[in-house]
Amino acid sequence: MTRQLYLPSFRARPSFVSAALTLALSSLAPSVRAEEHPAFSTDSPWMLGDWNGTRSQLKAQGYDFTFGYTGEMGSNLRGGYDHDRTARYSDQFTFGSHLDLQKILGWHATDLQFTVTERSGQNISNDRLNDPRVGGFTSAQEVWGRGQTWRLTQLWLRQQYLDGALDLKVGRFGEGEDFNSFPCDFQNLAFCGSQVGNWVGGIWYNWPVSQWALRARYNLSDTLFAQIGVFEQNPSNLETGNGFKLSGSGTQGAVIPIELVWSPMVNGLKGEYRAGYYYSSANANDVLKDEHGQPAALSGAAYRSSASKHGLWLGVQQQVSAQASDSSRGLALFANATLHDKKTNAIDHYVQAGLVYKGPFDARAKDDIGFAVAAVHVNPAFRKNARMANLARGIDDYANPGFLPVQDTEYSAELYYGIHLANWLTLRPNLQYIRHPGGVEQVDDALVAGLKLQSSF
Repeated sequence: MTRQLYLPSFRARPSFVSAALTLALSSLAPSVRAEEHPAFSTDSPWMLGDWNGTRSQLKAQGYDFTFGYTGEMGSNLRGGYDHDRTARYSDQFTFGSHLDLQKILGWHATDLQFTVTERSGQNISNDRLNDPRVGGFTSAQEVWGRGQTWRLTQLWLRQQYLDGALDLKVGRFGEGEDFNSFPCDFQNLAFCGSQVGNWVGGIWYNWPVSQWALRARYNLSDTLFAQIGVFEQNPSNLETGNGFKLSGSGTQGAVIPIELVWSPMVNGLKGEYRAGYYYSSANANDVLKDEHGQPAALSGAAYRSSASKHGLWLGVQQQVSAQASDSSRGLALFANATLHDKKTNAIDHYVQAGLVYKGPFDARAKDDIGFAVAAVHVNPAFRKNARMANLARGIDDYANPGFLPVQDTEYSAELYYGIHLANWLTLRPNLQYIRHPGGVEQVDDALVAGLKLQSSF
């Protein structure tokens, strides 16, 4: 039986305006009762505490507010394109609200998410590691990118039907929020978030970029669901001045991802297995040939156009051990791979694997250790195009400013230790090693010291 959208009832409920007013007043007069989490308490999920109980009360009524901060420092200890040592810092503020509309308005199984982000700073990968003539693939500071600016990152409505079996989500959000999803505890981009968006970033927009989208998910069982989405493919959403753009002007097509997600318990331990496919309906340029099948770099003609673009992904996360006293502590393994259209994409495949151990010491039960390695492989046709471009220019010397470096495979590794200082603050010092930054063999292998800070206010 199909569920109907319940219209708001007019039972006695706190209005959004009154709740917001209560929140504002409580923040101005933060007298703290002993039983509530005070500001800066290590047991509190928020640095500023529970605002005399107001925050927990509002959450129980359906109003949940998020104020987050992520900061990342990177310093080139050795190697890279530019050997001059320095440090760069980039960060992101997140301001969000999650509204349970069933509690607030009586709309059955419906919630609303609104999030604004602001990014600023610089990236050591751009300043020191990569050859500026071609740039790089991964980033030693994942929080940098997509324009250092304010953005509307989430504005979506979600509702469940058929006793929760069908879940529909519509509004503005990014593909990686639901598809090819992966945690972001590592600082190197090759180990953080949805990897498809890192290697076909011209069509697949991860956080903090949003676009108009619809996602439908159906739970086939308690541990298995299938989902499909339709996302606006609009390059203008990437522009710095369009962080709050809502119009569809500039839309070139749609990205349609489909995915199957299985979340079994293996010997009582949690796992997640993802397999997906994406299709883009927008035109995409060939990376090598013109419309006559000849290298465009030699002929001087425009690169031929393809009517679509597509790719695949696989993702695995599985906990393999646990402490008898605490099942959340133990070792988890993960691996991710993506495969992309060789006609139109510079990267033809990417692979990654690693591990995370949570609670390594009894005295530090909430700390974690992570290690991962990755390889980003350049499409041979894309490499051939660079060689043809140099041939056409009559340049074969890498030191010549007009030389176009030929890119191949970039390898990355990261080791971090996560220090859980409080429920609202985690520091992750890390060490990264990048072999052939940007896939350019002539660039010296780089060693980067990093520090990632994650906090919730």
